[in-house]
Amino acid sequence: MTDQGASGTGAVLVVGGGISGLTAALEAAEVGNDVILIEKNPYMGGRVAQLNQYFPKLCPPSCGLEINFKRMKANRGIRMYTMTEVKSVSGSKGSYEVTCEIKPRYVNNNCTGCGDCSDACADERDDDFNLGMSKTKAIYRPHEMSFPMKYVLDKDACSDDTLVKIKEACKYDAIDLDMQTEEVTFQVASIVWATGWNPYDPTKMDNLKYNESDAIITNMMMERLAAPNGPTKGQILRPGDNKEPESFGFVQCAGSRDENHLEFCSFICCMATMKQITYIRERYPETPIYVFYIDLRTPGKYEKFRAKLMEDPNTHFIKGKVADIIPESDGSVTMVAENAVTGAKIQQKVDLAILATGMEPAAKGIGASLGLDMDNSGFILSNPDKGMIAAGCAKKAADVVTSAQSSTAAALKAIQATR
Repeated sequence: MTDQGASGTGAVLVVGGGISGLTAALEAAEVGNDVILIEKNPYMGGRVAQLNQYFPKLCPPSCGLEINFKRMKANRGIRMYTMTEVKSVSGSKGSYEVTCEIKPRYVNNNCTGCGDCSDACADERDDDFNLGMSKTKAIYRPHEMSFPMKYVLDKDACSDDTLVKIKEACKYDAIDLDMQTEEVTFQVASIVWATGWNPYDPTKMDNLKYNESDAIITNMMMERLAAPNGPTKGQILRPGDNKEPESFGFVQCAGSRDENHLEFCSFICCMATMKQITYIRERYPETPIYVFYIDLRTPGKYEKFRAKLMEDPNTHFIKGKVADIIPESDGSVTMVAENAVTGAKIQQKVDLAILATGMEPAAKGIGASLGLDMDNSGFILSNPDKGMIAAGCAKKAADVVTSAQSSTAAALKAIQATR
């Protein structure tokens, strides 16, 4: 075991490198604290990096992330570790010992991001950044803005012959096929948990038939389809046959507010759908859109945003929960619901159905084993007296702005715990 204690005794560990973790790490470091930032993915940026646009300005992820990455590079007080996860936590406020596991990247710090290794690679893997809707080479850069700007090798996806060719192609000696999983221990005074969220698994909702048709996607898949760096380069096409949809349907509360799935309201789903309607309208100005909902929750200033969209005569809002989705032989699907206002049974055929799946806290399955206080839904409860602080969507379902505000507050509480 390698002891990676920070200089001094007042270091802050930030777990999670999404927008919340980056914010907390930078806020703590820029007032003089030593910060250790760990992230389980090969890149920083979390879910925000996968979005096409985010509120309130409907700007691309590069708008906020690029600034934070520049601040990270300029700050010597932050030590960053990717492909790293917490395995155990012991000690108490002011003196925590955190054991982490670093998975092998098989690419060392000599990497310049030139791409010669990828050009030489003949093997492919499913692209998890694009949610499996495309492929990448087995050695790849997660996306063109990924930070750190290093390639990562999926060794299990490579033949022995390909591994040899990749190594030979690198003129910087950056390919290290002998890298092993490493265990490190950090000595820190407090911990900010910014572990973020995962989209709720659509396969758990049998009635929505996600696995039975390419015409049924999730809201995060929609973000990737609309993104210029997505699998279709920003065209919104139906996966499978790349058809331009002639109609769209949104299923709100797909898994949320349901005692069999997620009991809570995920907060962002209504606004995400409103935003995605604007994506469709940019590309398909008159295509019919059908939105099935229980309630529409667009608080504060977003009410005007919603009202403008609801004036569109080709966008139809139906108060009613979708009970079933029926795949059709022509590749389309039929959405079955009951209009809660009129009581009428509705069967609406669409070329592409988007499930507004909710937010599931990423720490839900592991938090208790690490000694964290959790609520019944799996969100982390902050305990400043212990020096354990939750931030962003690890704390509650939230949008980007709220997550950043939460993370600034978390940094302040973490700093106080180091004094």
